[in-house]
Amino acid sequence: MQTLWQDLRYGVRMLMKAPTVTLTAVITLALGIGANTAIFSVIDAALLKPLPFTESDRLFIIQETRGGDGCCLSYPNFLDMRAQSSALETVAIFNSILVTMTGDWLCCSPA
Repeated sequence: MQTLWQDLRYGVRMLMKAPTVTLTAVITLALGIGANTAIFSVIDAALLKPLPFTESDRLFIIQETRGGDGCCLSYPNFLDMRAQSSALETVAIFNSILVTMTGDWLCCSPA
């Protein structure tokens, strides 16, 4: 135990002799730990945690195609699909909008 304290005191003395190197090392460690924490948090939330639905492996998205591009399903077509579907247990609709804030104006465009 005594050698541990001697090693710690020696390490602190060496770090105090070169404060620029010490500060650089501390900042580098802080940035690295912070970046890893942020990346893991995003990956954990997006990929590792299951969706908050029962039997989420049975969810899927239906899109209309116009000229080869996937497009949003129109609301009248959604109502028809919901009314006439016998294979689907539940049909729901959602819309996503990309929002960009520039200066004093709020610009919205469909995704």
